[in-house]
Amino acid sequence: MMKNILEHYNTKIDTDLVDKRVRDITTNITALYDVENLKTIFSCIDLTTLNTEDSTEKGELFADNVSNFKSKFPDMPNVAAICVYPTLVSSVKNKLTAAGVNIASVVGGFPSSQTFLEIKVAETKKTIEVGANEADMVISVGTFLSGDYQTIFNEVKELKKAVGDAHLKVILETGALKNLSNVKIASAISIEAGADFIKTSTGKLDPPATLNAVYVMCEAIKEYYDRTGIKIGLKPAGGISTADTALKYYAIVNEVLGKEWLNSKLFRIGASSLANNILTTIKRMTTEQHLGVKYF
Repeated sequence: MMKNILEHYNTKIDTDLVDKRVRDITTNITALYDVENLKTIFSCIDLTTLNTEDSTEKGELFADNVSNFKSKFPDMPNVAAICVYPTLVSSVKNKLTAAGVNIASVVGGFPSSQTFLEIKVAETKKTIEVGANEADMVISVGTFLSGDYQTIFNEVKELKKAVGDAHLKVILETGALKNLSNVKIASAISIEAGADFIKTSTGKLDPPATLNAVYVMCEAIKEYYDRTGIKIGLKPAGGISTADTALKYYAIVNEVLGKEWLNSKLFRIGASSLANNILTTIKRMTTEQHLGVKYF
């Protein structure tokens, strides 16, 4: 079955060619550096807190800040989602009043995925039941690297079934996959098993998101779209904290997939400090003030 799936994708990746393409796309992003593009990126942020010391109060604070955001910044779009641990979903839901902002949660034994499938499914179902409408799972990297692609496919398929109508984002943990060919294979398996988004990283390992990995993931999405007409979303996450870095990912998606992917339905960025950086950058560009903005 895996052979039939993978034959639809170019999994023999020329690393030097990818490196050159990424440099060509991202070396000069001056033409993209404008307020409207930064606003688009802001609207695609999954505002994230996944720290050991997270608490109900932290979830409520995130939700309050997002709910009050438009009153403070009426000319800005809001973020796409708040992403938290499963135990914080209820507190976010109780406080979140902002229209159009989703509640995402990491599931399935995050961040290592080292638990039983039955527990992954149960946790995912419970997380959706208490209020999340997006779930971010991690593939079992060790299982993948052992060559057992069928188990990866089956787990993604089961968790997609568990989320029902909610979105499933599949984290590949690209920094642990050894090479770009594996990134392409993991992308293809996840897409074919039912992922609504494929995502780079948990943010818990180094390297987190990389431009080269995202380029290859975009290629997998494009190959699937060209064959089926179905659009799959992309989420770089991990280590993306500045407007400059975010614009490089924006540029890659724009080049490989096109402008139609550059909205919160198909493009997300997982970040904690990026939102404040973009707010500061936009303020500097529009008012020439160099004061930092810290809201989230």
